Amino acid sequence: MDLDRTVLTLRAAGCVFAEDEARLLIEATSDGSTIDRDALDALVARRVSGVPLEHLLGWAEFAGIRVLVDEGVFVPRRRTEFLATRAAELVRETELVPGHEHPIVLDLCCGSGAIAVAMRESRGPSAPAAEIYAADIDPRAVATARCNLPHPAVVVCGDLFEPLPNGLRGHVDVLVCNTPYVPTDAIGSMPPEARLFEAALALDGGDDGLDVQRRVAAECRAWLAPGGHVLVEASEQQAPRSVELFERAGLRSRIEYSDDYDTSIVVSTKPR
Repeated sequence: MDLDRTVLTLRAAGCVFAEDEARLLIEATSDGSTIDRDALDALVARRVSGVPLEHLLGWAEFAGIRVLVDEGVFVPRRRTEFLATRAAELVRETELVPGHEHPIVLDLCCGSGAIAVAMRESRGPSAPAAEIYAADIDPRAVATARCNLPHPAVVVCGDLFEPLPNGLRGHVDVLVCNTPYVPTDAIGSMPPEARLFEAALALDGGDDGLDVQRRVAAECRAWLAPGGHVLVEASEQQAPRSVELFERAGLRSRIEYSDDYDTSIVVSTKPR
């Protein structure tokens, strides 16, 4: 009865995946044999009010992994799994320079740290473990990322490259940066789950959506190792302009598109 009742309530509120959500909310309020109905009703009421399911559960599924996501923190999207997958592939292909035992990965605008987590978990059995750094300007996101990426990963709070140790300059093998890229005027048309419950600075990319990418493109070359890569997500319309930004910064850039994820990324490489 609890499942049927919860499904009907969620479906009436417009939840497309009401059955799946109901099962997860019941799981979250059950000890395996007994359901805490007061707790379940409270979660359902908050879900009906628009709070993202992931914030209610405290985790999001990303690349088959449960990643912790605190309230207010950007919820990793399924399409971004393509970005994480390609970044992980490039890490595995990294040719280590003498004196370096591990490839160095930097996740900027890291949010919950989901991309770095997926990259860490997807490495092959013979691939060397990556040395992971992550940064975000939102203290809530950083606190969450530190739970998902415990020591020896280094997670710092600040604006893009500013809080990173200076010793990383010229040594980053793969820089992945899922910058906010929604144009300011388009924020209002986003689903309420995003625009009301996620930090605006994780969504708003300025007039054309590329303000943060411009800054990353202008600074990243100094941080990349020779042959290092930077990967960003962009809409199909934005991707050609993203390529121009990184090529203007002296990198070789290309657009990659995934039919499976229906998304575009831009991969740029520093010449050796």
